[in-house]
Amino acid sequence: MQLLSKTTWVEQADWFGGFSGIEVSSDGLSLTLLSDRGTLVRAKITRTGGLIDAVKAVSNMTLSQADGTALKRTDRDSEGLAVLADGTAFISLEHNHRVAKVDLDTARLSDIEKHPDFAGFALNRGLEPLAAHPDGTLYTLAEGGVEHPDGIAVYVLRDSAWTIAHRIPASRPFQPVGADFDEKGRLYLLERTVSPLGFRTQIRRFDFDAETLQEETLITSFPAAFDNLEGLTLWTDSNGMTRLILLSDDNFFRLQTTQIIEFAVTR
Repeated sequence: MQLLSKTTWVEQADWFGGFSGIEVSSDGLSLTLLSDRGTLVRAKITRTGGLIDAVKAVSNMTLSQADGTALKRTDRDSEGLAVLADGTAFISLEHNHRVAKVDLDTARLSDIEKHPDFAGFALNRGLEPLAAHPDGTLYTLAEGGVEHPDGIAVYVLRDSAWTIAHRIPASRPFQPVGADFDEKGRLYLLERTVSPLGFRTQIRRFDFDAETLQEETLITSFPAAFDNLEGLTLWTDSNGMTRLILLSDDNFFRLQTTQIIEFAVTR
């Protein structure tokens, strides 16, 4: 992978920070983002020579229940974001572990069916990665699911029910935090760990359509190369190159930053 840009995003607003969910538009110029305090944000990217040089928020809304009433703090710990080709959007949430449909125009949520496993996740180790396959199927994983000898469970939503469709090898100490699919149906999985020297990032790519599961590690960073990267989204540029945009969660902590990182996938 080739690092294209590393941008620090700053907004002077109380709601700004704690981001982990991210989706980019097909032209690479607009972002939809989620914070873990239940804020849904739209932002614009400014590019020079095709490279990101600035990000600016254009709107923000607080997630609410389907009838517009406020959500309890533990019910709006939003983490992952996935937008289907038709614009239908879904988010994953921790504490009250679930996936919900979200109206991007109103930020109102409608919960969908849960898998029985979801109730057993630790409070802050639940559903983080959420991704939509090109065929519209939703995939999710837990950041800290129950250890299983066959690997990490990949939950897939089909016919309004979650099933464990795959298991992928764990890569400890890294844990899954973000994901997206490319046009070929390959899953890019963002994983993170923290060491005494800082955060570390790993990205693996999986092909579930192969006769046997295909896995490839695209990058494993040194400590403190990046901040606390938790969100991943991708788009295809005019040259047919797949680009990954990564997003960091600053935890609303002044010594951390909100980074927007862009890579080109070179293989």
